Amino acid sequence: MGNVTLTAADGHQFAAYTAGPADATRALVVVQEIFGVNRHMRRVADAFAAEGYAVILPALFDRTERGVELGYDAGDVARGRDLRGTIDAGKTLLDVLAAAAALPLGAKRGIIGYCWGGTVAWHGATRSSAFAASVGWYGGGIAAAKGEVPGCPTQLHFGETDASIPLADVEAIRAARPETEIFIYQGAGHGFGCEERGSYVAADADTAQARSLAFLAKHLA
Repeated sequence: MGNVTLTAADGHQFAAYTAGPADATRALVVVQEIFGVNRHMRRVADAFAAEGYAVILPALFDRTERGVELGYDAGDVARGRDLRGTIDAGKTLLDVLAAAAALPLGAKRGIIGYCWGGTVAWHGATRSSAFAASVGWYGGGIAAAKGEVPGCPTQLHFGETDASIPLADVEAIRAARPETEIFIYQGAGHGFGCEERGSYVAADADTAQARSLAFLAKHLA
């Protein structure tokens, strides 16, 4: 468990947080929100590590600014959005693939992401062949990429009252991708799985986590 430095295919070097057994047979790339590799995201990684996964959490903002760890007040939300706007999706995928390659040799690899990371996890499924399963929690860019075909089983989680992801978008994803398992949490908003946000809903977060773990266990067995 700790920090490592990875190198993407274009030569970019970036940090990543690792957790879990080095000899695991199941492994995960965990993808950050727009708040960087902060305390919450490390907790998420550690929770999967406690389930026996080898986990790597890449610092995707390192392409613009290194060491970003934001909180959840209005100023940090605005800064996170600004940073996200500087990052090229293609280069983000290079970082995700470098992270996947750093997981234990021979382990079945999945990807799970939250907020921006939910969209990145979708791209990992549709724009690469690196993963055997992909899970996205409230990924706001998935609807725009709903025409892309996943190369692995996919599962998505959305809050019913998410102001940034209308239910119409969720239903459009469902219609375009009927093979994808989609869950909607009644009354939950964006970020319902983050214990440091005002939108946190413990019961829904627990349910979504249980569903994610069951899905990953099934496809990474």
